[in-house]
Amino acid sequence: MNPFTFTQATAVAGAVQDNAAHDNAAYLGGGTNLIDLMKENVAHPTHLIGLKKLGLDTIENLPDGGLRLGALATNADTAYHPEVEKRYPLLNQAILAGASPQLRNMATDGGNLMQRTRCYYFYDLATPCNKREPGSGCSAIGGYTRVHAILGASEHCIATHPSDMCVALAALDTTVRVSGPNGERTIKFEDFHRLPGDQPERDNTLEPGELITGLDLPAKGFEKNFSYLKLRDRTSYAFALVSVAAALELDGNTIKDARLALGGVAHKPWRDKEAEALLIGQPATAETFGRAAAKVLAGAKGQGTNNFKIELAKRAIVRALKQATEMNQAFDANAFQNSNP
Repeated sequence: MNPFTFTQATAVAGAVQDNAAHDNAAYLGGGTNLIDLMKENVAHPTHLIGLKKLGLDTIENLPDGGLRLGALATNADTAYHPEVEKRYPLLNQAILAGASPQLRNMATDGGNLMQRTRCYYFYDLATPCNKREPGSGCSAIGGYTRVHAILGASEHCIATHPSDMCVALAALDTTVRVSGPNGERTIKFEDFHRLPGDQPERDNTLEPGELITGLDLPAKGFEKNFSYLKLRDRTSYAFALVSVAAALELDGNTIKDARLALGGVAHKPWRDKEAEALLIGQPATAETFGRAAAKVLAGAKGQGTNNFKIELAKRAIVRALKQATEMNQAFDANAFQNSNP
């Protein structure tokens, strides 16, 4: 780990100013990913700005019926918050499908958006990696690619985003609130994370020095019909090979509204609005779900040892939508835990 200085911020404006005053500074929330990256010599900030005293750890109702998650609320506090459990159970299930209880007790909501890929080559300093060292090459291409992207990849990077929480946030149309040197602004969740293109070192659209202050969930939480399905190599503490956040609004057996987002398949949580449109107005049947799944994976490209993920993702989408449809019946809260391929 490289030497670094540390200051504890007590106000958002002060944290932003402190960041601007130092070259190569980084914000420190829960630290569950950043500290690991520093220990592995993948990340080398020379100044850390502690955020724990900023008070951004509350969860509160909004006048428009939505819910605001403070950026420093922990993943555990968010998952078990009564309003999240009642109104946004898709988010509750996605958070609980990720990491371990110990990590969820430390990790923050804002930090969850900022976690970096678990690509093996990103962490292996002996191999070239465009995300770690721009212009050095991508060792994953032509290598072992079991966890890598099948959608939206580029010739420069085929890494995937690791978050479970972010897949649900994408499906729920969350808005990200940030503060930076140029003031405050909001970012649609679908615009927050980036595809790799020719700049895979950039994971998101934050400008230099900007700090996430909160996440706004809209009033509509799809609490009656939802499913978060995570397929992984073991039933606990493993990142998704493929995950699906599915949410439906039903009128009888007719789909009035639909949301569909995937994890483990791209450089960002992957949402396909054209596939969602294929669901709306249609009967909730396996045939309808299959057409939507085929649309999502129409442009998928395997990298060799992850070719299986294309068919796996299609089947996972159909299964998640079926589970969401059946939510009018008693929900098995542990269903996703036993869903290995």
